[in-house]
Amino acid sequence: MNPRLFSFVGGAKGPWQVTSTRTIVGEPLTPVERIAVVSGDQALPSHAKWILRGVTSNERYTTHAEKRQLSERQASLGRTEARHAALIPLRKNAAWWALSQDDRRSLFEEHSKHIAIGLKYLPAIARRLHHCRDLAEQEPFDFLTFFDFADVDSVAFDELLAELRKGAEWEFVDREVEIRMIRD
Repeated sequence: MNPRLFSFVGGAKGPWQVTSTRTIVGEPLTPVERIAVVSGDQALPSHAKWILRGVTSNERYTTHAEKRQLSERQASLGRTEARHAALIPLRKNAAWWALSQDDRRSLFEEHSKHIAIGLKYLPAIARRLHHCRDLAEQEPFDFLTFFDFADVDSVAFDELLAELRKGAEWEFVDREVEIRMIRD
C-alpha cells in the first residue's frame, strides 16, 4: 500500500457532512451528502457516487526558505477544534503544463504570491495538497487540496480563497469545485 495515496470518497457515508458544493469553473461534480478521506486506494463503495485520488509529494514550487517557513507554521490536519473543512479539486489547462518548471514557479509565487498568501493564514488553516497527475490512471483533476479550520476561522478561509483566486496562475484553471464540509 502506498502511504502517500489518499482517496476522497463522495457518497452517503463518511465523517464529513457536505454543507455546500460550488462549481467555480468547468464541469461540476455530482453532489454528495458526505465525504470520507481514506488512506490508500479504495474501490467505489455501493453508497458512493465518486472517488477522487491523489498522492502527497514534495513541495514542488518552494524555495528552501519558503519550505522552512511552511514547515514551522503549518498545523496538522485533524485538530479537535478544526470541525470545518474544504476539499478543492482543481485542474489546470494544457497551457500551464506546457510552461517550464521555472515559468510555473514564477507565476505561482513571483506573480500570484501563492505561498506568501498562504503563510498569512497559518496555523489557523491547515492544508494538505494531493497530486493527481502522478497516478497511473487518468484522474479528472490535477490537484486535490484538503483544508481544515475552526468555526472562528471560516471568514479567514473565505479571504484566503479570494486572495488566491486573484492570482495570475488562476488564469490557467479550467476546472475547480469547492466542497465545504463539517465534521459530526
